[in-house]
Amino acid sequence: MTIAGVAVDTRHWIGGARVASAETFPDESPIDGGVIAEIARGGQAEADAAVAAAQEAFPAWAATSRQERATLLRAIAEGVDKRREDLAIVETTDNGALLRSHWSGVMPRVAHNFRFFADWLEGLGHDDFTTYVGGSAAGRGHTNHVSWDPAGPCVLITPWNAPLMLATWKVAPALAAGNTVVLKPAEWSPLTASLLADIAAEAGLPAGVLNVVQGYGAEIGAALVSHPGVRRISFTGSVPTARRIARAAAANLVPASFELGGKSPLLVFADADLDLAVDLAVEQYDNAGQVCLAATRLLVESSIAEEFTRRFTAKAAALVQGDPRDEATDVGPTIHARQLDKIDGFVRRALTAGARAVIGGERAGGLYYQPTLLTDVAQDSEIVQEEVFGPVLTLQTFDTEDEAIRLANDTRFGLAATLATGNRDRADRVSARLVAGTVWVNCFFVRDLRAPFGGSRESGIGREGGTWSFDFYCDIKNTVTAAKGWHDHG
Repeated sequence: MTIAGVAVDTRHWIGGARVASAETFPDESPIDGGVIAEIARGGQAEADAAVAAAQEAFPAWAATSRQERATLLRAIAEGVDKRREDLAIVETTDNGALLRSHWSGVMPRVAHNFRFFADWLEGLGHDDFTTYVGGSAAGRGHTNHVSWDPAGPCVLITPWNAPLMLATWKVAPALAAGNTVVLKPAEWSPLTASLLADIAAEAGLPAGVLNVVQGYGAEIGAALVSHPGVRRISFTGSVPTARRIARAAAANLVPASFELGGKSPLLVFADADLDLAVDLAVEQYDNAGQVCLAATRLLVESSIAEEFTRRFTAKAAALVQGDPRDEATDVGPTIHARQLDKIDGFVRRALTAGARAVIGGERAGGLYYQPTLLTDVAQDSEIVQEEVFGPVLTLQTFDTEDEAIRLANDTRFGLAATLATGNRDRADRVSARLVAGTVWVNCFFVRDLRAPFGGSRESGIGREGGTWSFDFYCDIKNTVTAAKGWHDHG
């Protein structure tokens, strides 16, 4: 299959070979809604085959040295760099995000994900520590040596909004830890995962260490997460799907990491740099608002709300909506007709309930939705409480710091929060009281892979990044050695 001039194999990648399925499913481009590929539709048989391949490859891969694994991860990164143009155009065609963003930011970050975890692996856990057990410390020293042992085959299920970047946030640390992987990309954007399989094979990754299977969540996804041969599950997606995965994982006592939805706030205080705050707010329309971390609830101090809204409206009006392959485009399409209908349904119901559209509020033709800002919304309304996952923001005002924090925390989510203030003491006070896995102060979407990442409340379970990734993808072992009892075998 050729996508935008790039050859993409739409079969599964299992055990180092391409594997077809009896059925396929259509992959549509959000740019024009047309079918661009027929994708192998996996089920129980393909899930069994992929897990079996991962199990077979695991002992040899787990036994490789850290240096060997790091070298292969760096080779994959080099392969991503070499195919950056192919990856960018295929992913833009597949999920509708901006080509210029894929080229300049996303694909370099994909390569960085592999290089980072190669480096982190090589520096992981070289320090022993000594403890003393009971009574006098004299002659009672014991050395504790902590090691990170590979856990086994991992099932990694990734979303459609940033397919390759989010996949490699999981694949890179799982492989670095010495695990084998079965990657299941979202059915709405599966193509770059297939290209990643090619790149990994060309880099020399042994057969079965990385497997890529495609299909619907209710079919092959369900078969994978309930498979008794799986030792870790990492999922990014919706809360209802996470609940189903958690039940399946619990049956086999398999640790699971979930990065789920969000309804994040952007708090703008009167002492903030107003131009910066407006820039942060307009940035929430990135990827047509299809970002789990997006600060979709603008909470603005009453004394500056009118001026903030005026500047925001002017800046948002300058956004160019159109073909994501065009260098001038700022806002592309939504991923799928079902997603567009969902977004429009949220807005229609909000307007019926009394909300006012300051800008937008309408479909823009095709799979495009106008960047929208709604005001006059109640805190307990659907549009404030539920994740829309589209270019739709709400604006509410507050008068005190306590009120701002109360509004910010008053949802069932806790993925992220963004804070705009010129006062360091306020930044510290407010950040400490916000319920969120990540708080950005006067910035947005800065992800340092050394830091923990994940959500609170219904936004997720667990943290990944740096050592936290290895803590999840490994079985952590402590070896305690006595200070005496040795024999000289010299």
